Amino acid sequence: MEKLRIGGAWSGVLEVELDKWTVVMLREEVARRSHSAGPHSINLISGGRVLKDGDPTECLSKLGIRSNGKILATKVAVDRDGKSERDKFLSEEERFSKLSRLKAAASSLVNRHADGSLSVESFNLELENQSGEKVELGSETDQKAVMMGLMLHANAKALIRKEQYRDALEVLAMSEEAFSLCNPKVIEMVDNVSILQVDMVWCYFMLRDITLLSEAGIRLSKARRGLEHAHGKESSRLRILQRGRYPEIALRLRMELLEGVVAFHTGEMQKSKAALASAQEKYVQLQVPDEALSLLISMGYKEAAAKRALRLCNLDVSSAIDFLVEEQALKANKRAEDAKREKEIAEQKRYGTTPLRKPVHLEKLTGLASMGFEKDVAAEALRRNENDTQKALDDLTDPETNSSLQ
Repeated sequence: MEKLRIGGAWSGVLEVELDKWTVVMLREEVARRSHSAGPHSINLISGGRVLKDGDPTECLSKLGIRSNGKILATKVAVDRDGKSERDKFLSEEERFSKLSRLKAAASSLVNRHADGSLSVESFNLELENQSGEKVELGSETDQKAVMMGLMLHANAKALIRKEQYRDALEVLAMSEEAFSLCNPKVIEMVDNVSILQVDMVWCYFMLRDITLLSEAGIRLSKARRGLEHAHGKESSRLRILQRGRYPEIALRLRMELLEGVVAFHTGEMQKSKAALASAQEKYVQLQVPDEALSLLISMGYKEAAAKRALRLCNLDVSSAIDFLVEEQALKANKRAEDAKREKEIAEQKRYGTTPLRKPVHLEKLTGLASMGFEKDVAAEALRRNENDTQKALDDLTDPETNSSLQ
């Protein structure tokens, strides 16, 4: 018997016979152990490649899977239309449990990236809609799921820039799993998941893996539907919110290029020709005139920032300058907010966690400190009482209990 290391939807070690077990058998076993709806709800990924059921007699060893190999299992199955197959939304407890397992799986990737590019703990990301406003999330699990998804997606993009496409695919699959644990009504308000789909297909394209064509088509269809929902038909809603700017052209260029490639390899020549022609138009639209670029550079802006501003503003120099000034102000505010948040995180770590492993609530702590209680003592009272302000106050005002908090 050989061993396989499974991560994601279920984490553990499986003993299998690689010369006898098939993908179907492995999928059924993972589905059983992860208490999922069934084998159809499990995706298995090995080396950046999604394992297909294929020939029922084809064993795992023939697919290149070896002893002690790592398999990523995710619950992001899709039906023929690319829609989610979840029969019902997971309970808060189930989602929190799955998110904890996902975080553990993500942490195991840190050893591969000694440069610190894949940090699980040190990140501070927020979800914004197309007008740049912060999206308010419902439960604490929703917040953690979104933060995990955004962090993993950001690190996958870093791996893509380094041309580490197989590693990027594994991280993207984890990001997709994290987003799937968030309330769908929140996620459909933003375009993050659609961009993730395009990034995954881009990795397929760069790996030149023809076996991923069918999945690529499904993901691109899902991305197009998601972008239309978030941006409006032909980006009409996005254009209004962005005051006439064009932030999505480069994304749509990549998507249409990939759609053209997939259509070509599936024999849909007319569809391929139309998609590639549209991508070519967008490519031309993104070309920046030297005169406009030189003007912005002469004003002290870096070339990359100047190009981006001109592209976003449809090559209008005046609008590009306004955008750059506005962006500098936003970045300054963001740096101040990040510094404040990092300070808060450091303070929370100093106080430790509650018995249920939650950080001390800083706003409640500030409230108790304003009443005259010593901050460290008040923090300990909140920590012991699961951030229940009234119980913490009772302990602080009781002389005997107060002494034990010192």
